[in-house]
Amino acid sequence: MRPTIALVLSLFAVPIVRAQTTADTTAIRAAALDYAEGWYAGDGDRMARALHPELVKRIVVGDTATKRAFLQTMGATSLVNATRHGYGKSTPAARQQKEVTVLDTYGNAAVAKIVMADWIDYLQLGKVDGRWLIVNVLWEQKPERKG
Repeated sequence: MRPTIALVLSLFAVPIVRAQTTADTTAIRAAALDYAEGWYAGDGDRMARALHPELVKRIVVGDTATKRAFLQTMGATSLVNATRHGYGKSTPAARQQKEVTVLDTYGNAAVAKIVMADWIDYLQLGKVDGRWLIVNVLWEQKPERKG
């Protein structure tokens, strides 16, 4: 009888996982757009609103001296400061892509892809205190445009 009681009690210890809702998808898309549109507008507050303070943004780059790949990283503070400096404002409005695709969600975790003018970002988001925030970004630059 004891194993049955243990099994029943363990069922109550399993975390409840919610299915993705329309509200979640909308909030994930909004966080991604705050990130993209904040960058293009030079709006540091909007960028900060999209990011978890412990965000890490990474890209795999090659060391020209050693010919080996390594990860180049940027934290939330650096990304917000770069946004406030207006580095994204140099992209002409006609080139400002911000195509968001929510790839997957499960419970408090989500993955989205955003195609920007010069790169593609893969965003990992977490639902923290009821808000979807970007916690990690892995990105890749698009090939340089000619002419």
